[in-house]
Amino acid sequence: MNIGHMARRITRNVGINVLMGCAVFVSILPLFWIFFTSFQSTEGGVSFIIKDILGKGLTMANFQRVMEIIPMTRNFFNTLISSLAGSLATVFFCALAGFAFAKYKFPGKDGLFLLLLLTMVIPTEVCIVPLFIIMRRLGWVNSLLSLIVPRAATAVGIFYLRQYITQFPTEILEQGRLDGCREFPLFFKIVLPGIVPALASWGTISLIARWNDFMLPMIFLRVPEMQTLMVAISLLPVSDGLSTPWPVVMAGVAIATFPLILIFLGLQKFDIADLMAGSTKG
Repeated sequence: MNIGHMARRITRNVGINVLMGCAVFVSILPLFWIFFTSFQSTEGGVSFIIKDILGKGLTMANFQRVMEIIPMTRNFFNTLISSLAGSLATVFFCALAGFAFAKYKFPGKDGLFLLLLLTMVIPTEVCIVPLFIIMRRLGWVNSLLSLIVPRAATAVGIFYLRQYITQFPTEILEQGRLDGCREFPLFFKIVLPGIVPALASWGTISLIARWNDFMLPMIFLRVPEMQTLMVAISLLPVSDGLSTPWPVVMAGVAIATFPLILIFLGLQKFDIADLMAGSTKG
């Protein structure tokens, strides 16, 4: 009986590992395709065989060509600045609003929170026209502020951080108030350090969403020098006389993709470290 139970457990573990391995392979295959294609020469056709790729030799000329076709360096820093600044603003304001909804009592709190949740069902496309009019009147068209400010606080982020802060012990806050700590220092010195895992998780989600955003940059940023990577790369196939070689296009995709992967891995390690630290404190 024990042998049969052990055999079933081993079989189940092997099956799970095989499925996970297949999922990982399918997930990373496009990344390898982007990487190897971006280093292939544009003289011949694109090959998917490692032996042929290495036989033809790898080249950096595709990345140089991308820099010549579009202002890639400027586009990269536009994306980096708008993503980082927007994510920091989103994390801060969502945490502040979540703290208010979780730990304060005020008239209309439940109705206001319900109204906030109802905004989650409104598609972003519905708000594009009035949002563009507001950005134009503020003079923020062709400005990175049009990407940072409109989503400085989101209903999803407020809801997520509110649920996390609700579990934060109220007794600690009361003790801080008894010690003379005011509300903002209470939020910065006590609440924020206690919800770092949630901040890291939401910051990662926000950063990835802003980095990959296409619609708002396409609408608000009209000049090539102010565009983000996603918009600039979408124009690569038609930027060189409607005949941009695929290795050049993949070089642009690689420039946009791999920095985000590195940032994600760094934030993931930070998130896991805080979760483990919280689990060992007692």
